[in-house]
Amino acid sequence: MSSPAPESNPSGAEVLLTGTVVAVQANYYQVQLDLPAPENGNTIPPSPTLLCTRRARLKKMGQQVMVGDRVVVEEPDWAGGRGAISQVLPRESELDRPPVANANQILLVFALEEPPLDTHQLSRFLVKAETTGLKICLCLNKSDLISPEQLQQWKERLAGWGYEPVCISVEADIALDELYTQLNEKITIVSGPSGVGKSSLINYLIPDINLRVGEVSGKLNRGRHTTRHVELFKLPAGGLLADTPGFNQPDLDCEPEDLALYFPEVQQRLAEGRCQFNDCLHADEPNCAVRGDWERYEHYLEFLAEAVILHDSLQQQADAESNMKMKSKRAGEQQYEPKLESKKYRRSSRRFQTQNIEDLHGDIEEV
Repeated sequence: MSSPAPESNPSGAEVLLTGTVVAVQANYYQVQLDLPAPENGNTIPPSPTLLCTRRARLKKMGQQVMVGDRVVVEEPDWAGGRGAISQVLPRESELDRPPVANANQILLVFALEEPPLDTHQLSRFLVKAETTGLKICLCLNKSDLISPEQLQQWKERLAGWGYEPVCISVEADIALDELYTQLNEKITIVSGPSGVGKSSLINYLIPDINLRVGEVSGKLNRGRHTTRHVELFKLPAGGLLADTPGFNQPDLDCEPEDLALYFPEVQQRLAEGRCQFNDCLHADEPNCAVRGDWERYEHYLEFLAEAVILHDSLQQQADAESNMKMKSKRAGEQQYEPKLESKKYRRSSRRFQTQNIEDLHGDIEEV
């Protein structure tokens, strides 16, 4: 909810404002304030944004300030365009990669052609998006490069996965109005592999930002990275877009037993029947309700094997670290040595040695 514009403050009391962090660079935060457009003669700048620092108190508390955070800003310097963040309001959601707070949904952008749609890569992105718990809006760009029959086949195929894609074309201006309605008044994270038209789409939605657009590599048939950091851009009709750096293979860092939660087809099959075991991984267990002939089952098994390997590797690392202790720390380098668990390897304390000697002397005197 927007706050009213600050009025004149003759008493000199501190003026507090609220806003949204739209960009982070080093120790500075660009904050878009909750202010209406100023009228003529108003001292508030036409673009109500301030370049802010973080109060030392927040730093001591370990309070991180992320893109998308709702914050309280104090001591605004309108002439210099500066302010200070004194409080971070509670978050509705929080992502680590990309580091964005209070996001409502993920706009996952893929191309139908140039580069051609890779179902394995798409499945990987969808699973990663599902792990966030946010709503997923699947957007397929360059729909003008395939026939209507092919387009319908893709829609039916993805419906079997549990998704209803919005098929658009930035170049041909196809179905962009439909996409607009899904972005209004929301913080949306734009994601997807490089070269599928994310930057072109954002340039279309927000004409004034002029993001750098990359070409598709001829050798690899995939795009070059054009976005280097996370930043929120305001949509003309309301809402914010978070453009994230493009990457081709997102990491799958979920637990093996949780992987099935991120496949809508698995959830549908589990709703229709139950597996024999509560901890079923749906791989080779008997009487499994999930294992069977569905399109992405091979993708599921591949991702499951990857998740098991990662889980075992982390478990071994944790076990190894539990048997080690830090020996020294020099110039940022940590050295470890094995812990001596057995008492026979431990050196007894001097107090204990002295006590044994005194007891021994007492025994000799008694004799």
